[in-house]
Amino acid sequence: MLIRISLIVAIIAGLAVGGLNFVTIKEKVTTLKKNLADETAARQTAETERDKNKRDLDKTTADLKQTKATLEATLEEKKTAVEEAANQKKLADKLTEDLTKTRQERDSAQSELGAYHATGMNPQQVADANKVIKKLEETVSVQKDENHMLARETERLESDLDHYRNPERPVPLPSTASGKVLVSDPKWNFVVVNVGGDQGAKQYGELLVNRNGRLVAKVKISSVDKDRSVANVVPGWQIGEIMEGDLVIPAYQKPS
Repeated sequence: MLIRISLIVAIIAGLAVGGLNFVTIKEKVTTLKKNLADETAARQTAETERDKNKRDLDKTTADLKQTKATLEATLEEKKTAVEEAANQKKLADKLTEDLTKTRQERDSAQSELGAYHATGMNPQQVADANKVIKKLEETVSVQKDENHMLARETERLESDLDHYRNPERPVPLPSTASGKVLVSDPKWNFVVVNVGGDQGAKQYGELLVNRNGRLVAKVKISSVDKDRSVANVVPGWQIGEIMEGDLVIPAYQKPS
């Protein structure tokens, strides 16, 4: 009898515990369903927001690309416009220069025309006068050259005369009579230097030949051309072999 009662009590207690667990589980299931629904709604909202943001981003990217393309096109147009403006400025400057030159030529022509009218001569007389003037100018130029040659010859003759009178007297040369050896002939002891009459070289003038600041020899000019001279080595003055490119300076320099 006690066993039966205990069994009944145990069954009743189990049913009570089972009922309590059922209520608890039901509440948890309800809570889980609610949480799941909330999470699902939140996820859908987030996905909707994400899709919207993606569409906005795509639109912004497209707008940015369009803006960049427009900017590049604008910059290219600006560059072209600047180059065109520079070319137009160069053209305008050239036209202005040509206009100024044309005006100057016009003024010069008008001045020459006025001078021509002032002479009272006809065109043929003017042409003949120009020929005479040109011929006179050529004559004067030839006479200048001849005078220069005569002056050089006179100077040479005076130098020769002075040398014959005073063979031991040195012939001073100007500082411009400096140069270098072009040709050296050790067999015949003469050199050719790039110092001539134009540089102030004179016959019988003496030159010191040096290399790297050291004396090599002394030479005496025997003949003078326009831009070069021939000189012979002075006996007893050759310390070393004269070479092409050696420098020469006046042995006796004329006071400036």
